[in-house]
Amino acid sequence: MRYRIAALALSCCAFTASAAEWSGTLVDVMCKGQDLASHTRKCALDCAKSGFAVVTSDGSFYKLDEAGNAKALEMLNASKKDKDLKAKVTGSLSDGVIQVETLELAP
Repeated sequence: MRYRIAALALSCCAFTASAAEWSGTLVDVMCKGQDLASHTRKCALDCAKSGFAVVTSDGSFYKLDEAGNAKALEMLNASKKDKDLKAKVTGSLSDGVIQVETLELAP
């Protein structure tokens, strides 16, 4: 019986820890209030020290954690896209910050 309870507890924890997904525009935190469609990759790179976030279509603003900031910086440096920086992020949300598991920039 003890093993069944432990297995049930572990399965509940695994269920609640599943990753969520956010899609939106990748932006540096410093420029969050600007027109996102015209916000450039160059500006995001210039303001990278402020960190990055994803702004969803409903206007919700979610900062990325340190690992997410590093991934975003790496992807922005490798990207050839200049504007309209769409991203898909998976991870978990804690105090308004996404603990990033994966981050993809749209081509």
